[in-house]
Amino acid sequence: MKLLNKDIEKDNAGQVTLVPEEAEDMWHTYNLLQVGDSLRASTIRKVQTESTTGSVGSSRVRTTLTLSVEAIDFDSQACQLRVKGTNIEENQYVKMGAYHTIELELNRKFTLAKKCWDSVVLDRIEQACDPVQRADVAAVVMQEGLANVVLVTPAMTLLRAKVEVTIPRKRKGSCSQHEKALERFYEAVMQAILRHINFEVVKCILVASPGFVKDQFYAYVFKEAVRQDNKVLLENRPKFMLVHSSSGHKYSLKEILCDPAVTSRLSDTKAAGEVKALEDFYKMLQHEPDRAFYGIAHVERAADALAIDTLLISDKLFRHQDIQTRSRYVRLVDNVRDNGGNVRIFSSLHVSGERKLQIFCQHNKCYSHISFTYFSTFKLYFFTK
Repeated sequence: MKLLNKDIEKDNAGQVTLVPEEAEDMWHTYNLLQVGDSLRASTIRKVQTESTTGSVGSSRVRTTLTLSVEAIDFDSQACQLRVKGTNIEENQYVKMGAYHTIELELNRKFTLAKKCWDSVVLDRIEQACDPVQRADVAAVVMQEGLANVVLVTPAMTLLRAKVEVTIPRKRKGSCSQHEKALERFYEAVMQAILRHINFEVVKCILVASPGFVKDQFYAYVFKEAVRQDNKVLLENRPKFMLVHSSSGHKYSLKEILCDPAVTSRLSDTKAAGEVKALEDFYKMLQHEPDRAFYGIAHVERAADALAIDTLLISDKLFRHQDIQTRSRYVRLVDNVRDNGGNVRIFSSLHVSGERKLQIFCQHNKCYSHISFTYFSTFKLYFFTK
């Protein structure tokens, strides 16, 4: 994300102009937008024209509209963002008050205006515009006949390719069909890696599977790289790391990122940091459950008593449509930071955020509001919806 202009007044009202440069920026924009905001962006509008002879025709024109936001729709798989609202500025093609839906586009600027820019939203902009915050971890989670190529960004876990090939069983006296199918499978996965992984950005590529599938695939890839003289693969060979997983499905990524060897290798990435923070909390919950307190009231009292060391909170709470409720969460975050505490905001689309929600559904019967606070020497605070 590129920040072109930032104009925020002392009363926290104002506007920013941004340019989304990659798919993940749409997720950040989704978290910035709220109902009631003003969005100005380029869009396509179908308009009807009438000629001097009275004939009516229609055409699609590109124009710039300013909408009062009423609905926001984000497609997490395609990373597409659509914003619906009413036009609030005069335009030659669209009447005042008319409805329109803008689909935000990569590399096209937009201007977002709010009556109040809170600290959480401003932090989101800073994070999105930081060039260091990119998808620096990739993973290939596989088993015979199934592979998932995944990018782990600081905010999201993105499934980039799913490869499925039917592998016939070995037959007594003949394994040729089985081996040919495996080669087709390995070739398809290798092509998916070359197509979807940016080796200039990615620091580590985790190859995980049960058994010896990962080892056989690794050997195949670099045998082919030598044969084809594929310099991209050969130069980035040190980035590949083989890890055990219980299956080839995407959910196994959680156990992979918790592996101590992986955590050590990824020590300088945000993905590993968030997973470790969640693991620390989970261990404390298992071994010292009496140190957990439930309910927002307990948490706010702990914050007032300067008793929170680290706060883990889901970004879902900051998308709450009720302004007073959202402001309550923002005040809590500001209170913890002002008093020297640490705050980690977990993305609901990140592997750590997904796991967090599963953990609490399992342990707490899916209560609508669940929070954990640790006092004095206690370590963590957790709050989610």
